[in-house]
Amino acid sequence: MLLVVVAFLVLLVMGMPVAFAIGISGALFFVQNPDLPFTIPVQVTVSQTQNFALLAVPLFILAGNFLNRSGLTRRLVDLASVLTGRMRGGLAQISVTLSALMGGVSGSAIADAAMQARMLGPEMTKRGMSRGFAAGVLSFSAILTPIVPPGIGMILYGTIGNVSIGRLFAAGIVPAILLWIALGLAVWATATARGYPPERTTRPTLREAGTALKAGIWALLFPVFLLLGLRMGVFTPSEIGAFAVLYAIVVGVAIYRELRFRGFVEALETSLSDVGAVMLLIALSAIFSYGIVLEQIPAAVSSAVTGVAGNLEVAMILIVLCVIAIGFFVDATVLIIILTPILLPTIRALGGDPVHFGIVFIVAATIGNFTPPVGAAMYAVCTILKTPIGEYTRESIGLLAAVAAVALALVFLPGLVLFLPNLLFG
Repeated sequence: MLLVVVAFLVLLVMGMPVAFAIGISGALFFVQNPDLPFTIPVQVTVSQTQNFALLAVPLFILAGNFLNRSGLTRRLVDLASVLTGRMRGGLAQISVTLSALMGGVSGSAIADAAMQARMLGPEMTKRGMSRGFAAGVLSFSAILTPIVPPGIGMILYGTIGNVSIGRLFAAGIVPAILLWIALGLAVWATATARGYPPERTTRPTLREAGTALKAGIWALLFPVFLLLGLRMGVFTPSEIGAFAVLYAIVVGVAIYRELRFRGFVEALETSLSDVGAVMLLIALSAIFSYGIVLEQIPAAVSSAVTGVAGNLEVAMILIVLCVIAIGFFVDATVLIIILTPILLPTIRALGGDPVHFGIVFIVAATIGNFTPPVGAAMYAVCTILKTPIGEYTRESIGLLAAVAAVALALVFLPGLVLFLPNLLFG
């Protein structure tokens, strides 16, 4: 497998698309082992696409694109302004709050960061905020997006690791709130030190708050309906994706009346591109995973970690540090697909809860989207705001520390993660 890993890293450095880098390097495993039929890579690739549980991925992507074109985003900006506009660094606080509210709509940290950079970035710099600080806030606040249900990372982790997706959805809510608070405090501290003004100078009236809440209520109810549907057995994780699409169409056409034919077609076109990229990555990763399982790498990793770490908490910290380090170079989706079958058996062997580990793992893997040298969300925001990577990195240290503090708390306090899924699902 050493040749496979080296080839994967070399292909990434060369700039090859990640899906093809995974597929080609995985195929080298079969070149090294001529006793294995070369029909296996084709078979495992095709069988991966026939996993019924993964049907939720394209459906949630389609639902998110419909909701983004329904006028919901503008209403959520108004609601975020009412909630946090009077705090220091008002627009920065609005960005963090908007990411928390958009989690169930977007599902993609990169898409959320890029959208907010175009929407709020120029206004933040006009109000005197440095470009590095604005880019850091817009980028790091998007870490909330994959944690709020229905995050695509949760679906991938649950499907690959055979973990309840309903419990994962419920487990993401409390950590998302903690991340929201931590990022809000980091923004407040910087804004106070630098004298950044609030966005609003007057307290919103009850009428304003009620109007904003009424306009954005359909986004807030979206994850609630998902959890209730799963808890009551009305939907399976795959079927609830179809409900999400129908929900998005009804909200856009019948309630907000802003999802027109042109927007409908644009959502289909965008979804086609998004789904193609994600599903190609998932399909070709099966070739890579086959070699990992055949070489018994999960058992070797489990033995190594248990030999070094005397207990579950130490093992999780070691794993989180390794995942964050690898995430500096590899996309979060790739990490979840490749590392889940390696790391999850280790956690189970140590007596850990797979739902608890899943949330911590997804948070750690997602951090790489916002850090040099290859953070996709970082590059998207810095490109839009024309911000140097060095300035972005310096201004983001406080935000990274806030996220790391929450991740550490989640490791040592599993009850924060498991409280809600245990309450809802037993």
